[in-house]
Amino acid sequence: HPTMAALNQTSLQPASFLLLGMAGLEDLHTWLSIPFCLMYIVALLGNFILLFVIVTERSLHEPMYLFLAMLAMADLVLSSSTVPKALSVFWSLSKEISFHACLTQMFFTHLSFIAESTILLAMAFDRYVAICNPLRYATVFTHSLIARIGLAAIARSFCVMFPTIFLLQRLPYCSHSIMPHTYCEHMGIARLACADISVNIWYGFATTLLSPGVDIVLIGVSYVLILRAVFRLSSKDAQLKAVGTCSSHACVILMFYTPAFFSFFTHRFGRNVPHHVHILLANLYVLLPPMLNPIVYTMKNKHIREKVSQVLFRTGQ
Repeated sequence: HPTMAALNQTSLQPASFLLLGMAGLEDLHTWLSIPFCLMYIVALLGNFILLFVIVTERSLHEPMYLFLAMLAMADLVLSSSTVPKALSVFWSLSKEISFHACLTQMFFTHLSFIAESTILLAMAFDRYVAICNPLRYATVFTHSLIARIGLAAIARSFCVMFPTIFLLQRLPYCSHSIMPHTYCEHMGIARLACADISVNIWYGFATTLLSPGVDIVLIGVSYVLILRAVFRLSSKDAQLKAVGTCSSHACVILMFYTPAFFSFFTHRFGRNVPHHVHILLANLYVLLPPMLNPIVYTMKNKHIREKVSQVLFRTGQ
């Protein structure tokens, strides 16, 4: 009977999930909340200052800085969609999250991750053109192209993530509502279903390989080409400068992708990985890049460093 089936389907969808935080490390929740909270505050301050400086300073309205502003926005969404809830779990304020809030959190977490991956790829391409084709740089990286890249990053991540909402909504959960995690992620929710989730597994696997996976390969290629061009430069000074720029980017990229890929792949294959290790990594990729990106780029970039210290100094007076 169709109406019965429909009723059955809704009753199989839990009203809410209970987030356990770091399963197995409950005694350490209060201690874990301290670095989490500090890292989150640093991430918020760093990214807001960076955004403020880039938006208000006319001299920073150049491609590289506009990409940094986009990165800061993606970082703010990535950390803010997960960390506040994780902290409320750690402090036992509220461990419950409604089914729809959980899907929303999952959507924005993965959306901002894929958008950030796209922006990092655009930044690698920006450096490639700047170093390997400097004469064409101004004609290639126009403001309209940058706006289009920003829109493409959002559109791409939206298209990748939107189907997962339906993939998760169609599953029955048979009153399984306890999630050993600090926030909702696609496979974490799917694992609670009492039905075949192979579609979710393959969709997650395919999109991971096709979005961040392809990005990291293309980023790698652009850096190889950049380094090849750099070592053809005659002056040692120019070589060092280019390697310096590349190394800071490479640090950011490794920091961003390593815990994320590890987290994705342990979901698929890591039966032997202790659960708290997995959750710790899943938290690292939403906390580390947002905290370190503004620091790395500000330390490495003299222009931004000067503007940031001007802003801080002005407000400090």
